[in-house]
Amino acid sequence: MKRNSMKEKLENNESVIGAFVSTPSPSTVEMLGWLGMDYVIIDCEHGATDYETAENMIRAAELANVTPMVRAGLNLQQNLQRYLDAGAQGVLIPLINNASDGQKVVDSCKYPPEGKRGLFSASRTGKYGMIPIPEHVKTSNKEIFIALQIETLDGIKNQDEIIELDGVDSVFLGPGDLSSVLGVHGQVTHEKVRTTIESMVPKIINAGKFPGTLVTDSDQAKYWNDRGINFLIGSANRFLMNGSKEFIETTRTKLKS
Repeated sequence: MKRNSMKEKLENNESVIGAFVSTPSPSTVEMLGWLGMDYVIIDCEHGATDYETAENMIRAAELANVTPMVRAGLNLQQNLQRYLDAGAQGVLIPLINNASDGQKVVDSCKYPPEGKRGLFSASRTGKYGMIPIPEHVKTSNKEIFIALQIETLDGIKNQDEIIELDGVDSVFLGPGDLSSVLGVHGQVTHEKVRTTIESMVPKIINAGKFPGTLVTDSDQAKYWNDRGINFLIGSANRFLMNGSKEFIETTRTKLKS
Protein backbone atom coordinates (compact mmCIF):
# COMPACT_ATOMS: atom_id res chain seq x y z
CA MET A 1 0.00 0.00 0.00
CA LYS A 2 1.28 3.45 -0.93
CA ARG A 3 1.75 6.27 1.57
CA ASN A 4 -1.51 7.83 2.76
CA SER A 5 -0.86 11.50 2.00
CA MET A 6 -4.09 12.67 3.65
CA LYS A 7 -3.27 10.90 6.91
CA GLU A 8 0.25 12.30 6.80
CA LYS A 9 -1.09 15.85 6.44
CA LEU A 10 -3.38 15.42 9.44
CA GLU A 11 -0.52 14.02 11.51
CA ASN A 12 1.47 17.14 10.55
CA ASN A 13 -1.34 19.34 11.95
CA GLU A 14 -2.60 20.36 8.51
CA SER A 15 -6.28 20.60 7.64
CA VAL A 16 -7.58 18.48 4.78
CA ILE A 17 -10.56 18.95 2.48
CA GLY A 18 -12.33 16.23 0.56
CA ALA A 19 -15.53 15.33 -1.23
CA PHE A 20 -18.16 12.64 -0.98
CA VAL A 21 -18.66 11.07 -4.40
CA SER A 22 -22.05 9.36 -4.44
CA THR A 23 -22.35 8.86 -8.20
CA PRO A 24 -20.58 5.83 -9.72
CA SER A 25 -18.04 7.87 -11.69
CA PRO A 26 -14.27 7.32 -11.85
CA SER A 27 -14.02 10.50 -13.94
CA THR A 28 -15.49 12.58 -11.11
CA VAL A 29 -12.91 11.20 -8.70
CA GLU A 30 -10.12 11.91 -11.15
CA MET A 31 -11.26 15.51 -11.74
CA LEU A 32 -11.47 16.19 -8.00
CA GLY A 33 -7.95 14.88 -7.60
CA TRP A 34 -6.55 17.09 -10.34
CA LEU A 35 -8.40 20.05 -8.82
CA GLY A 36 -6.45 19.57 -5.60
CA MET A 37 -8.70 17.70 -3.19
CA ASP A 38 -6.80 15.93 -0.43
CA TYR A 39 -9.13 12.94 -0.40
CA VAL A 40 -12.39 11.56 -1.72
CA ILE A 41 -14.89 9.31 0.01
CA ILE A 42 -16.60 6.94 -2.41
CA ASP A 43 -20.09 6.71 -0.96
CA CYS A 44 -21.29 3.11 -1.00
CA GLU A 45 -23.82 3.76 1.76
CA HIS A 46 -26.21 6.06 -0.12
CA GLY A 47 -25.02 6.01 -3.72
CA ALA A 48 -25.47 3.47 -6.52
CA THR A 49 -21.80 2.49 -6.70
CA ASP A 50 -21.15 -1.24 -6.84
CA TYR A 51 -17.92 -2.95 -5.85
CA GLU A 52 -16.35 -3.15 -9.31
CA THR A 53 -17.02 0.53 -9.99
CA ALA A 54 -15.66 1.46 -6.57
CA GLU A 55 -12.44 -0.33 -7.46
CA ASN A 56 -12.15 1.69 -10.66
CA MET A 57 -12.86 4.90 -8.73
CA ILE A 58 -10.00 3.96 -6.42
CA ARG A 59 -7.77 3.53 -9.48
CA ALA A 60 -8.80 6.99 -10.67
CA ALA A 61 -7.92 8.44 -7.27
CA GLU A 62 -4.48 6.87 -7.38
CA LEU A 63 -3.91 8.30 -10.86
CA ALA A 64 -4.81 11.81 -9.69
CA ASN A 65 -2.87 11.56 -6.40
CA VAL A 66 -5.90 11.92 -4.14
CA THR A 67 -6.42 9.62 -1.14
CA PRO A 68 -9.31 7.18 -1.75
CA MET A 69 -11.64 6.30 1.10
CA VAL A 70 -14.92 4.39 1.09
CA ARG A 71 -18.04 4.91 3.16
CA ALA A 72 -19.46 1.41 3.43
CA GLY A 73 -23.09 0.79 4.23
CA LEU A 74 -22.58 -2.47 6.12
CA ASN A 75 -20.23 -2.82 9.08
CA LEU A 76 -19.23 -6.39 8.19
CA GLN A 77 -15.67 -7.68 7.88
CA GLN A 78 -16.33 -9.38 4.54
CA ASN A 79 -17.64 -6.07 3.21
CA LEU A 80 -14.97 -3.72 4.54
CA GLN A 81 -11.94 -5.80 3.67
CA ARG A 82 -13.06 -6.05 0.02
CA TYR A 83 -12.72 -2.28 -0.34
CA LEU A 84 -9.35 -2.36 1.39
CA ASP A 85 -8.20 -5.20 -0.88
CA ALA A 86 -9.25 -3.01 -3.82
CA GLY A 87 -6.94 -0.24 -2.61
CA ALA A 88 -9.02 2.02 -0.39
CA GLN A 89 -6.71 3.79 2.04
CA GLY A 90 -9.42 4.49 4.55
CA VAL A 91 -12.99 3.81 5.57
CA LEU A 92 -15.76 5.93 7.05
CA ILE A 93 -18.33 3.77 8.79
CA PRO A 94 -21.77 5.24 9.57
CA LEU A 95 -24.21 4.56 12.40
CA ILE A 96 -21.67 3.77 15.10
CA ASN A 97 -23.78 3.41 18.24
CA ASN A 98 -21.27 2.10 20.77
CA ALA A 99 -17.72 0.85 21.29
CA SER A 100 -18.68 -2.62 20.09
CA ASP A 101 -19.69 -1.23 16.70
CA GLY A 102 -16.41 0.65 16.50
CA GLN A 103 -14.33 -2.34 17.52
CA LYS A 104 -15.86 -4.34 14.67
CA VAL A 105 -14.50 -1.73 12.26
CA VAL A 106 -11.00 -1.85 13.73
CA ASP A 107 -11.01 -5.66 13.70
CA SER A 108 -12.12 -5.69 10.06
CA CYS A 109 -9.50 -3.20 8.88
CA LYS A 110 -6.38 -4.16 10.81
CA TYR A 111 -4.36 -7.32 10.35
CA PRO A 112 -3.43 -9.33 13.49
CA PRO A 113 -2.31 -8.61 16.11
CA GLU A 114 -4.00 -5.18 15.85
CA GLY A 115 -7.20 -6.60 14.37
CA LYS A 116 -8.75 -9.62 12.68
CA ARG A 117 -8.63 -8.74 8.98
CA GLY A 118 -8.36 -11.75 6.72
CA LEU A 119 -5.06 -12.07 4.88
CA PHE A 120 -5.26 -11.89 1.08
CA SER A 121 -1.95 -10.57 -0.13
CA ALA A 122 -2.78 -11.34 -3.79
CA SER A 123 -5.16 -8.38 -3.88
CA ARG A 124 -4.44 -5.29 -5.99
CA THR A 125 -3.40 -3.37 -2.87
CA GLY A 126 -0.77 -6.08 -2.32
CA LYS A 127 0.26 -5.79 -5.99
CA TYR A 128 -1.31 -9.19 -6.61
CA GLY A 129 1.14 -10.94 -4.31
CA MET A 130 4.30 -9.15 -5.42
CA ILE A 131 4.72 -7.35 -2.08
CA PRO A 132 6.19 -9.57 0.66
CA ILE A 133 3.44 -10.47 3.12
CA PRO A 134 5.15 -9.05 6.26
CA GLU A 135 5.70 -5.74 4.46
CA HIS A 136 2.12 -5.68 3.17
CA VAL A 137 0.70 -6.31 6.65
CA LYS A 138 2.90 -3.69 8.32
CA THR A 139 2.23 -1.01 5.71
CA SER A 140 -1.52 -1.63 5.60
CA ASN A 141 -1.90 -1.39 9.37
CA LYS A 142 0.09 1.86 9.34
CA GLU A 143 -1.53 3.63 6.39
CA ILE A 144 -5.24 2.73 6.59
CA PHE A 145 -7.31 5.57 8.03
CA ILE A 146 -10.29 4.53 10.17
CA ALA A 147 -13.09 7.02 10.77
CA LEU A 148 -16.20 6.28 12.82
CA GLN A 149 -19.37 8.28 12.29
CA ILE A 150 -21.49 9.45 15.24
CA GLU A 151 -24.95 10.41 14.00
CA THR A 152 -27.52 8.67 16.23
CA LEU A 153 -28.91 9.25 19.72
CA ASP A 154 -27.18 6.08 20.91
CA GLY A 155 -23.94 7.33 19.39
CA ILE A 156 -24.30 10.62 21.25
CA LYS A 157 -25.10 8.76 24.48
CA ASN A 158 -22.09 6.46 24.11
CA GLN A 159 -19.75 9.06 22.63
CA ASP A 160 -17.06 8.69 25.29
CA GLU A 161 -16.52 4.96 24.73
CA ILE A 162 -16.52 5.46 20.96
CA ILE A 163 -14.07 8.36 21.09
CA GLU A 164 -11.64 6.51 23.37
CA LEU A 165 -11.49 3.38 21.21
CA ASP A 166 -7.98 2.27 20.25
CA GLY A 167 -7.08 1.91 16.60
CA VAL A 168 -9.38 4.69 15.41
CA ASP A 169 -7.97 7.74 13.62
CA SER A 170 -11.03 9.98 13.37
CA VAL A 171 -14.51 10.49 14.77
CA PHE A 172 -16.76 12.03 12.15
CA LEU A 173 -19.80 14.00 13.29
CA GLY A 174 -22.58 13.73 10.72
CA PRO A 175 -24.65 16.93 10.83
CA GLY A 176 -27.39 15.67 8.52
CA ASP A 177 -28.46 12.68 10.56
CA LEU A 178 -27.75 14.52 13.80
CA SER A 179 -30.25 17.16 12.71
CA SER A 180 -32.82 14.41 12.17
CA VAL A 181 -32.39 12.67 15.51
CA LEU A 182 -32.36 16.04 17.29
CA GLY A 183 -35.70 16.95 15.72
CA VAL A 184 -34.55 19.67 13.32
CA HIS A 185 -34.43 17.76 10.03
CA GLY A 186 -31.96 19.24 7.56
CA GLN A 187 -31.12 22.29 9.67
CA VAL A 188 -27.44 21.47 9.95
CA THR A 189 -26.55 24.89 11.37
CA HIS A 190 -29.28 24.76 14.03
CA GLU A 191 -28.12 25.46 17.58
CA LYS A 192 -28.98 21.91 18.68
CA VAL A 193 -26.75 20.44 16.00
CA ARG A 194 -24.00 23.00 16.46
CA THR A 195 -23.79 22.61 20.24
CA THR A 196 -23.86 18.82 20.01
CA ILE A 197 -20.94 18.81 17.59
CA GLU A 198 -19.03 21.49 19.50
CA SER A 199 -19.34 19.52 22.75
CA MET A 200 -17.66 16.46 21.21
CA VAL A 201 -14.79 18.12 19.35
CA PRO A 202 -12.53 18.74 22.40
CA LYS A 203 -13.03 15.14 23.57
CA ILE A 204 -12.00 13.82 20.17
CA ILE A 205 -8.89 16.01 20.09
CA ASN A 206 -7.95 15.09 23.67
CA ALA A 207 -8.21 11.41 22.72
CA GLY A 208 -5.59 11.97 20.03
CA LYS A 209 -8.01 11.64 17.14
CA PHE A 210 -9.04 13.91 14.29
CA PRO A 211 -12.57 15.36 14.41
CA GLY A 212 -14.38 15.48 11.10
CA THR A 213 -17.62 16.84 9.71
CA LEU A 214 -19.52 17.62 6.51
CA VAL A 215 -19.70 21.23 5.36
CA THR A 216 -21.83 22.81 2.65
CA ASP A 217 -19.63 25.83 1.87
CA SER A 218 -16.35 27.55 2.69
CA ASP A 219 -17.92 29.62 5.49
CA GLN A 220 -18.97 26.46 7.31
CA ALA A 221 -15.52 24.99 6.70
CA LYS A 222 -13.92 28.04 8.30
CA TYR A 223 -16.38 27.99 11.22
CA TRP A 224 -15.62 24.38 12.10
CA ASN A 225 -11.91 24.64 11.42
CA ASP A 226 -11.72 27.54 13.89
CA ARG A 227 -13.27 25.19 16.45
CA GLY A 228 -10.75 22.43 15.93
CA ILE A 229 -12.13 20.31 13.09
CA ASN A 230 -9.42 19.67 10.52
CA PHE A 231 -10.98 16.72 8.64
CA LEU A 232 -13.46 18.54 6.41
CA ILE A 233 -15.57 17.27 3.55
CA GLY A 234 -18.09 18.56 1.04
CA SER A 235 -20.22 16.87 -1.60
CA ALA A 236 -19.35 16.49 -5.28
CA ASN A 237 -23.05 16.54 -6.14
CA ARG A 238 -23.49 19.82 -4.30
CA PHE A 239 -20.47 21.29 -6.08
CA LEU A 240 -22.02 20.31 -9.42
CA MET A 241 -25.46 21.63 -8.51
CA ASN A 242 -24.21 24.93 -7.10
CA GLY A 243 -21.91 25.61 -10.03
CA SER A 244 -24.55 24.64 -12.58
CA LYS A 245 -27.23 26.69 -10.84
CA GLU A 246 -25.03 29.78 -10.79
CA PHE A 247 -24.12 29.36 -14.47
CA ILE A 248 -27.74 28.85 -15.57
CA GLU A 249 -29.11 31.78 -13.58
CA THR A 250 -26.28 34.16 -14.48
CA THR A 251 -26.33 33.25 -18.17
CA ARG A 252 -30.10 33.58 -18.51
CA THR A 253 -30.00 36.96 -16.79
CA LYS A 254 -27.27 38.23 -19.10
CA LEU A 255 -29.00 36.88 -22.22
CA LYS A 256 -32.12 38.85 -21.32
CA SER A 257 -30.23 42.10 -20.84
